[in-house]
Amino acid sequence: MATVVPLKTASGAATVRTAADRYLDSITVANTRRSYTTTLGKVVPELGEGRPLSSLADDEIGQALEQLWGTAAASTWNARRGAVGGWLSWCHDSGLQPPHIPAWCKRMPDPGSDTPVRSKTAIDRLIARRDVALREKVTYRMLYETVARADELLGINIEDLNLPARQCPVKAKGAKAVRRRGQAREDYATETIYWDAGTARLLPRLIGERTRGPLLVTHRRPGPGKLLTPRDACPDTGLARLSYGQLRALLDRHTCVGGDEGTGWDPHEFRHSGLTHLGEQGVSLLLFMAKSRHKSVSAARKYFKPGAAALAEVTSLLAPSDR
Repeated sequence: MATVVPLKTASGAATVRTAADRYLDSITVANTRRSYTTTLGKVVPELGEGRPLSSLADDEIGQALEQLWGTAAASTWNARRGAVGGWLSWCHDSGLQPPHIPAWCKRMPDPGSDTPVRSKTAIDRLIARRDVALREKVTYRMLYETVARADELLGINIEDLNLPARQCPVKAKGAKAVRRRGQAREDYATETIYWDAGTARLLPRLIGERTRGPLLVTHRRPGPGKLLTPRDACPDTGLARLSYGQLRALLDRHTCVGGDEGTGWDPHEFRHSGLTHLGEQGVSLLLFMAKSRHKSVSAARKYFKPGAAALAEVTSLLAPSDR
C-alpha cells in the first residue's frame, strides 16, 4: 500500500525522475514495488527524466504508454496503465501538478469481453461526415474492408500497395525481425489483405504525388526530440508515421458520446464489425478464416455473433409452410 509523502525540491518543482523515485520509495509491498519499478523505469526516460513534472501534457502520458505498450496484450496494457495512473495519483495527493492519463488512453477490454459490433450504416455514416478528414476516411474504410488489425494498417508503406489488384502485404501478427550473426533484418512473415471499391476510390487522393514512405502520416513534422527510424518518416515530406495512439484519439474524437472523451469507438471495432457482418452473410468458415487470417477455428468462431436481423431471417425458415 503506497503512503503519501510530502514532496519538496530546492527549486520548488519536482522533476519526472525525482517524483518517480519518491513514489517507488513510498510503496511498501515488495512485489508491487518491483513491478512498478519496471514500468516507471521505461516511462520516465520516454517522458524526459530531467523535465519538471508539471510541464508534461496529458497527451504526452498517453503517447508514452502507446509507444511502449500500444501493441501489448490487454492484460499487460492495463497493468502498465494502472501503474502509471497510480504514480500520477500519488503525485497529485503529494501537492504536485502532474498530468493525467488522457481519456482516449482507456483500459482495454478483457479478451473474453464483448466488443461492440457497429452496423454498416453507422460506419458508412461516419466515413461520409464532412468533419472527418480524408486521411481518417481512408483509415476507417480500409480497416473495415480489409478487416486488418490497426497496427498492420499503420505499418503499410506506399510502395507496398498493389492498387490495380486492390491488395498489399502486411506484417503477420506476432512476426519478429530475423537476426543472423547479430544483425537485425527487415524481412518478416507477411500476409495479404484485400480491399474493395470504397477504399480504391479514396487511396489515390490520399497518396497524391507521393511514391514511397508511410501511407498514413501525421499532419505535422515531429519535434526535434522525436527519434524516428527511416521507415517511419516520409522521405519526401518529413512527416512521421501515424501512431496507434493518434489513431485511437482521432476515432474517439469523431465517435465520442456527447463530446465526452473516452466514450468513442476503438479501432479494433472496425475489424470485429466487418468479420461479424461476414459471418451474418453466411460466409463459409474456410473463406472466413482466409479473410480474417486466423490460425485456429476457435479464434474465428468468436466473431460469429449474428445480429437481430440475421436471427430474424433464420427464424423465418421455421415458419409454417402455408403462410
